[in-house]
Amino acid sequence: MFPIIPANSATASFPENDEGIFGFGKGGSLTAVTNLVSNAGVVSSDVTGVGTARKQLAACEYGGDKGIFGYGHSAASMTNLVSNTGVVSSDVTGVGTNRYYLAACSYGGDKGIFGFGNDGSSVVSMSNLVSNAGVVSSDVTGVGTGRSYLAACEYGGDKGIFGFGYAVTAVTNLVSNTGVVASDVTGVGTARYSLAACSYGGDKGIFGFGLTPSYASMTNLVSNAGVVATDVTGVGTARSYLAATQYGGDKGIFGYGGTVTAVTNLVSNAGVVASDVTGVGTARNNLAACSFN
Repeated sequence: MFPIIPANSATASFPENDEGIFGFGKGGSLTAVTNLVSNAGVVSSDVTGVGTARKQLAACEYGGDKGIFGYGHSAASMTNLVSNTGVVSSDVTGVGTNRYYLAACSYGGDKGIFGFGNDGSSVVSMSNLVSNAGVVSSDVTGVGTGRSYLAACEYGGDKGIFGFGYAVTAVTNLVSNTGVVASDVTGVGTARYSLAACSYGGDKGIFGFGLTPSYASMTNLVSNAGVVATDVTGVGTARSYLAATQYGGDKGIFGYGGTVTAVTNLVSNAGVVASDVTGVGTARNNLAACSFN
């Protein structure tokens, strides 16, 4: 006889990706170069760029094991898909309003969302959902304070959070597991912009670094209920215009940024940021990162 399992005893299972990818940005010039991150947090040397070189874009996971780079300065809202082996595809014609200095994160276990940014004339709060097949939807009317230079990450296994941004705020907006963006939540921690964020620990997140407008290295942890904690004293080189991604299933990495560097800082599965690791690959800023595999 099979055992009887109560209906409410099952728990959702959300895949946590093993590898990551940093891509695009600006060093001496605009680039589309990428750098893979192994499941041990080791960054690879440059991989020849595919797609339109650009900066100030965003990236997130989709489909459970793939990623997408999207939008960016003068990029006509184009996107580039990342396979579950870390291969970047050629440009996909953009959908929705093109903008830059936006953010993106995954939600729902296998989907993604791009949100906020600057459309060239003003800051906006619109969002664009990404299906589990990597298809970007048309604009969804924005909720919350329009802003740019913000960051976003997954939390709770299937939800997301947008946070901080310009003009120098710490406000956050939660994203439900159906991709619905909530109204503003009063900010916690030091208001700043041009920071980065990623998930860690399987169901939590971390915002880190940025401008206050002075360079900062402090971090703010996000609980599995989406609650942002007060500042944690920064570790590593204070900088802005960097990127971050999950790796190893439950860890994270901040990388690049500042006045054009390639330095990285690993994040443990307890949310502890490590000291600087010597940079690998093309030093650059205004790039994006996401996980895959």
